[in-house]
Amino acid sequence: MSVSKSVWNTAPTSAPAQRGNRYTTGSAAHPAKMLPAIAAHAIRTYTQPGDLVLDPMCGIGTTLVEAVHLGRHAIGTEYESKWAKLARANLALATRQGVTGHATVTCTDARHLLTHIPPERHGTAALVITSPPYGPSVHGQVRSTRETGQRGVVKQHYRYSRDPHNLAHVSTDKLLDAFTQILTQCRTMLRPGGTAVVTTRPWRTRGELIDLPSAVLAAGQAAGLTPAERCVALLAGIRDSRLIARPSFFQMKNVRDARRAGIPLHLVQHEDVLVFTRHTQDLAGHPATSRPPRCSSRGQHPPRSTGGCRARRADDRRRR
Repeated sequence: MSVSKSVWNTAPTSAPAQRGNRYTTGSAAHPAKMLPAIAAHAIRTYTQPGDLVLDPMCGIGTTLVEAVHLGRHAIGTEYESKWAKLARANLALATRQGVTGHATVTCTDARHLLTHIPPERHGTAALVITSPPYGPSVHGQVRSTRETGQRGVVKQHYRYSRDPHNLAHVSTDKLLDAFTQILTQCRTMLRPGGTAVVTTRPWRTRGELIDLPSAVLAAGQAAGLTPAERCVALLAGIRDSRLIARPSFFQMKNVRDARRAGIPLHLVQHEDVLVFTRHTQDLAGHPATSRPPRCSSRGQHPPRSTGGCRARRADDRRRR
């Protein structure tokens, strides 16, 4: 028996400390990497050693690396060849470090996931972990005058790519349509009773809150997945019962600018974790039942879920 909580303590150390010597040089250049502890927590909670884990937009391969270190096997697809190459390098490093799991990476558009994975692997994944591209306000790194010798702050590593077809560059409505397509194919990849974990967070555009988590919840339902849990993965550490924030430069700047303008904005301390399941009687060819609603902003009504999504409490238990 194991006890799982709705709040995941996934930032006891910083992201660089979590990656340590398990990721190759250059991995930090990806603008929106998943926190390794989030992937590891999901893998420990929803899979057993030897299970298959899928990440359809794997970036530098964080999900895959954490999976093989935990004795699971993994499949990843990635649209950008630059990041797919880094993901393979990170997996090669994991192999040299003696992991027992095995993983592969294919460079392709996740919207065509099923055409690039052998049919015999369809319906075999125990877990899907993924995340839609976030708004640009949470991307990027900065270098100060002291580091560059140039006046002012220099922003770097804030683009996934310059390819206009990359989903990071499309409108929110188009992103949600595409993400529904991806989740529909992920449902086919899941074995009956399998789990899909999607991490996401809201962002602001010109002061308006973009409620991406609610829209992604609706997208998962439209893809034929069943909402099961809604959890919180901390991006802040805990010291003496207090949250220790680890915001990016741009998050700090956005909050300060908003407060100077009289808007009581606060730092984002967590990511929403949306947990779906594939029904045990679901058929792989069952089509999505509906299209996701438009992503709402402040002043509009957010998409409403009709599924049984719940937050897992500390007293909920899962048999391992």
